[in-house]
Amino acid sequence: MAKLGELASLIRSKNAGPFQLTFDIMFNDPAVYERVKRSGVVSREAISRIYRLPQEQVLFFFVDNALAIKASIPRPIFQGDVGDTDSHGGQQYAPLITLNIP
Repeated sequence: MAKLGELASLIRSKNAGPFQLTFDIMFNDPAVYERVKRSGVVSREAISRIYRLPQEQVLFFFVDNALAIKASIPRPIFQGDVGDTDSHGGQQYAPLITLNIP
């Protein structure tokens, strides 16, 4: 068992406009990417559960030719609105780091 943060070469989040966040999980090694993909641990359902959203609000896809997993979700607070503590969305990836991958 390994943590996603140990397997991925990059895990990041960022704004996809003022109302959306996007997550990128990237790998250097095709075998490691396939391991994570086949595990089923990183999925639309997982993102939905982690960020407490209905599954239909999660855009999720694998980008095989880039060895990447991508997801987008609505921002919980619009960028720059009162209460927004992460204007650029760059800190929202943290819960993904500790996902256990068999």
